[in-house]
Amino acid sequence: MTEPDPARSREQRKQDVLTRLRRDHDAWVATASPDGVPTLVPLSFSWYDDTGTLVMCTRRTNPTAVNVTPTGPIRVTVGHTRDVVLIEGDAQVVEGKDLAPVLGDAFAAKLDWDPRDRPRWVFLLITPHSLRAWREENELPDRDLMADGAWLV
Repeated sequence: MTEPDPARSREQRKQDVLTRLRRDHDAWVATASPDGVPTLVPLSFSWYDDTGTLVMCTRRTNPTAVNVTPTGPIRVTVGHTRDVVLIEGDAQVVEGKDLAPVLGDAFAAKLDWDPRDRPRWVFLLITPHSLRAWREENELPDRDLMADGAWLV
């Protein structure tokens, strides 16, 4: 087994996270129903830097959209197990017609798909509260990059 790369600084990790959020297209999204039934699905996303919002889309009747209504807790992971970004936050369900044009345009441009006119689809606007990022065990001690919705670095 090879030695892991040296641990990145928290500042470098934040930059790597932002690059990944801007470039990656898909994430794993975890929610739970009110009675505790978990749901884990892959969804495409866009990241809007100006507000620090993740934008995703799913059908209104899918468990992911149903589970975040009305309270909205959600967990999102981007990357793989040796370079993970773990985001916890709240999601708000927004109809396509009510989505801010700048968010819808960014989603459509990044993913080459625009579901705003599809009546059975809704958007999830995710506001991160905490964000952790690490590659190997040597980055675990400083993995917290965001807490209470504010960057720590």
